[in-house]
Parts: sequence; C-alpha cells; structure tokens
Amino acid sequence: MIRFAAIAAALCACASAVFAGDLPDLKGRDVVIVTENAYPPLQFMDPKTGQAVGWEYDAMAEIAKRLNFTPVYENISWDAMIPAVSTGQYDLGMTGITIREDRAELVDFSVPYMRSQMVMLVRGAEERFADAESFAANPGLLVGAQPGTTPFYVAVYDMLDGDEANQRITLFETFGASVQALRSGDIDLVLTDGTAGEGYVAASDGALKLVGEPMGTEDFGFIFPKGSDLVEPINAAIEELQADGTFEALTKTWFLDTKLGG
Repeated sequence: MIRFAAIAAALCACASAVFAGDLPDLKGRDVVIVTENAYPPLQFMDPKTGQAVGWEYDAMAEIAKRLNFTPVYENISWDAMIPAVSTGQYDLGMTGITIREDRAELVDFSVPYMRSQMVMLVRGAEERFADAESFAANPGLLVGAQPGTTPFYVAVYDMLDGDEANQRITLFETFGASVQALRSGDIDLVLTDGTAGEGYVAASDGALKLVGEPMGTEDFGFIFPKGSDLVEPINAAIEELQADGTFEALTKTWFLDTKLGG
C-alpha cells in the first residue's frame, strides 16, 4: 500500500520556490472544469450529502482562490473526457489523469500534482491469486477496466497476452462500475492506481483489499486544450501549493482522516 509519507514526499518532489505575490490574477473569469466524480478520494459523490467532494475539488478550490478564477463544474464519462477537452468544449479536465505521451498529443498537461502506483484491487476474501503472475496463470479469472485507460493497457500488455480483445478483460464505462462488479463477484480484479485503491479499501469495511506488489508509477496532471493560457498559471499555483504544504495537508485529510462512505 502507498503510505502517507511516500505520497507526501512525491507531492513535494517537484516543488519550487513560488510565492503568492508572484501568481497571476485571472480577474474572476469562469473556468469550466469537467470531471467524472467516480474516483475516490480524488473526486466522488458523497452518498450522505449528494455533493461532489474530494482531494481534487479541495485542491482546485485553493488554486482558484489564489489565481482569482471561478470554477464551473460539469460531469462527463472518462472515455469522452480527453476528446472533449482537446476540442475546447471544456477549459480543464480532472479525474486522476495519468500523464502520458500519447495523451499529450491531444491535450496539454499541467505539471504533476500527485504520484501514485498501479495496484491490484480484489475482494477481501480472495485467496486464488496474490500477484499478477498467479492471476494471469488462471484462465478463469477476469479483470475489469475502462477502455483506453492505463489499467486497461497494463492488463493487456503487462499481465495478459497483448490481445486487446482478450475475453478475460471486461470493459466498464466508469471505474466505479468496475469496482461494483468486483464486489458482486462478476469480475475478480480491478487494476487501479494506489490513490483510488486506497480510497476504496478504506471505504469497504474489509470487503476489498490490495494484493501483490505495486506495478510501476503514475504522475497525475490536469488537462487543457492545446495552447491554453491556463497551463502556466495553474502550474505556478500547483508548485506553490506543493511548496507551502497545502497539498500535503489535503492528502492527510483525504487519505488518512476521511472515512469514505458508500
């Protein structure tokens, strides 16, 4: 599992000396932000209040305050998010998006705001496999993923046979749907980054657990239409929030102190 100290260290790894007075003023402009609301603890719908909450919402609220802009939130499915942002339908996208070269051909990324590791999320009583190799060796086991995501490609190329149509991969529109299928026994494994994995385990009261060793690392960034004038100010704000400990405090709140419901 990813421990808080490791996350905090990653958050501060690329911080630079940026001070509040150096940040640009966006003069109260509206910034339309699209998200999926299905990725606890980064962003999700609180079942008790019905409100969208999470680490990314709190981070973006602080970024907006320091840069003087108004966040306007809209919701979209993961598979539509990058195409929609790339064509300028939205100003910014956030949902724990891994920074990758192929995606950077379509959108601009911010500097990383968080680093995580790919992990294996399974039911709490799972004993048939304990790592990627033993999962792959059992042809009766199924993995769930969203098409076009990093977990999908890890399942295809790092765990299975490289066939993107492999029948052992069950596709879901949302990450939350894949976790629900895992809990109900329709699939046996969900590959996810440690950020979401830790969140779901914490909320499951023992129904879910993580197994095996982490499989590589991921850097998360916000996405923008190519050439967006928001990239530079958002980057400056991210660096300031890393440097002054704000992101570290948010990580403690959402990864250690908050009991996720649902």
